[in-house]
Amino acid sequence: MGDILAHESELLGLVKEYLDFAEFEDTLKTFSKECKMKGKSLSKTGGGSLRESKSLIIQKDLIVAFDDGDQKVFFGLWEEHIPSSIRHGDALAQKLEFYLHIHFAIYLLKRSVGRPDKEELDERMSYFKTYLETKGAALSQTTEFLPFYALPFVPNPMVHPSFKELFQDSWTPELKLKLEKFLALIFKASNTPKLLTLYENGQNHKEMLQQLHQQLVEAERRSMTYLKRFNKIQADYHNLIGVTAELVDSLEATVSGKMITPEYLQSVCVRLFSNQMRQSLAHSVDFTRPGTASTMLRASLAPGKLKDVPLLPSLDYEKLKKDLIWGSDRLKAFLLQALRWRLTTSHPGEQRETVLQAYISNDLLDCHSHSQRSVLQLLHSKSEVVRQYMARLINAFASLAEGRLYLAQSTKVLRLLEQRLKEDDRDVITRENVLGALQKFSLRRPLQTAMIRDGLIFWLIDILKDPDCLSDYTLEYSVALLMNLCLRSAGKNMCAKVAGLALKVLSDLLGHENHEIQPYVNGALYSILSIPSIREEARAMGMEDILRCFIREGSAEMIRQIEFIIKQLNSEELLDGVLESDDDEDEDDEEDHDTMEADLDKDELIQPQLGELSGEKLLTTEYLGIMTNTGKTRRKGPTSAQWGSDEPLCRPVTPGGHRNGYPV
Repeated sequence: MGDILAHESELLGLVKEYLDFAEFEDTLKTFSKECKMKGKSLSKTGGGSLRESKSLIIQKDLIVAFDDGDQKVFFGLWEEHIPSSIRHGDALAQKLEFYLHIHFAIYLLKRSVGRPDKEELDERMSYFKTYLETKGAALSQTTEFLPFYALPFVPNPMVHPSFKELFQDSWTPELKLKLEKFLALIFKASNTPKLLTLYENGQNHKEMLQQLHQQLVEAERRSMTYLKRFNKIQADYHNLIGVTAELVDSLEATVSGKMITPEYLQSVCVRLFSNQMRQSLAHSVDFTRPGTASTMLRASLAPGKLKDVPLLPSLDYEKLKKDLIWGSDRLKAFLLQALRWRLTTSHPGEQRETVLQAYISNDLLDCHSHSQRSVLQLLHSKSEVVRQYMARLINAFASLAEGRLYLAQSTKVLRLLEQRLKEDDRDVITRENVLGALQKFSLRRPLQTAMIRDGLIFWLIDILKDPDCLSDYTLEYSVALLMNLCLRSAGKNMCAKVAGLALKVLSDLLGHENHEIQPYVNGALYSILSIPSIREEARAMGMEDILRCFIREGSAEMIRQIEFIIKQLNSEELLDGVLESDDDEDEDDEEDHDTMEADLDKDELIQPQLGELSGEKLLTTEYLGIMTNTGKTRRKGPTSAQWGSDEPLCRPVTPGGHRNGYPV
């Protein structure tokens, strides 16, 4: 009871404020009289009348600024007093703001007697143009507003037929009336009594609790599904271990001359296959035929390969590209993410090839565009998320042979990537993806040549001086890129200019704890030691002794490769005619395979909020197109020169491809 009495004055004040707001005049008089009779005090709630007078002053100031054409004062008040949630999220507010900008842009043309002041007119048009390129960019897709994007560029808008409506006498009064109604509505909402606000907040919290409850139920359902999958995988694992042990025992028995019967093989396979297949296998498969068991086992382990994978829906690429250029940064990021996921999560084969061919035939990245604003320019966006997601998408393109061919048709992409790489970018993931794309570019000879001419070798040697500061991905792809460039005569000659530094960096990398880089370090060393001046420098710094230290510690494969390097070091040949990279060699001699890395989708920066679309759902809901998927026969990669693991790498490779065992 004490707590109630302590807050009684405030509660009575809330009731009084609401009765006043709802214009219950008689009820209010009776309520106030009764409170006075009972000796109940009424707290002052901050006062509707005070807020009302303040809001009237703001509305008046906005209308005066509108009439006077004072756009700086007007938009200063507009941004200060109109909530950002309304300015950015309400379609009516955005539409009104667009026309208000037009009003101030043409104010002098409508009000001036004679010729308006050119300097002030240019300033107003420049202000409008800035708005169109920033906040107003999102409305460029709306037919109603599209003609007005040309307004700043038309010499005399008053006589232009597209803008005839703006210069009619009725246009400004009608706009003013819309402004007054809008302001009255907004400021009335801001004068809402506290009691009503508390009720509305309670309702909102109720809806939010319902949504959270639904999410919790869904999460629990998914959790149960995953638990069932886990239990099944665990059971399969234990079953597999048991079968493996049994097969090892059987192999040992065959050494002693004991034969394995078809019945025994059938019982093992039945245990391996899924429950659905066991009955049919037990009665219909002839296990006495050679190869039957292994064929059925592969089919059971990879059932997806036996089924037709459906093609993904076509997209409206014109709308997609427009939103990638003019949309908000958050929309751009979600679109770049969804487009990348289409590539990385699609099934290798026809599904992925169809996705890639659709991207290429519609010039998704604007590689062939000469416009100042293009999708490629997102690599230099002010938004860190957009920059990173653009780099990830380019890296995904570069992971596929046809994607590299598309990106390589113009040096524009290469120059943008090199520029991004050399900038002081604190975003590690962006740098990793830019570097990954460049490393894959180095599989193509014309791009190798361009990178060597641009001095990329010097940049690589410089950052490799301190490998412990680099992520594993950056280190691995930097060394692999350096090796690919050093396989070319021009690359070796570049290294010769900084021979001492290059040899020191590579010899330090030989002992690095990241063993994934060793094949590329060995390949780079072997390649540059074909240059006599570099061999002399290496001998002078005692390179052979350094190499022999690693022979004592390395694996058998490492030892054999280092022996080749020592042999190259002690060679007296002027040129290594066997492994010298022939700069006149045909483009088709490159190593051109597909390698889609899991790193492309790691550490996503953005997650959709409640009700926000992302991924394939975003693409198929907002950007569904008609027949934009185009089939194309994939060109077969060349038969590459084989590489023995005993020798250092002597052909361009990419780390993903090398790990997957592609011939190099």
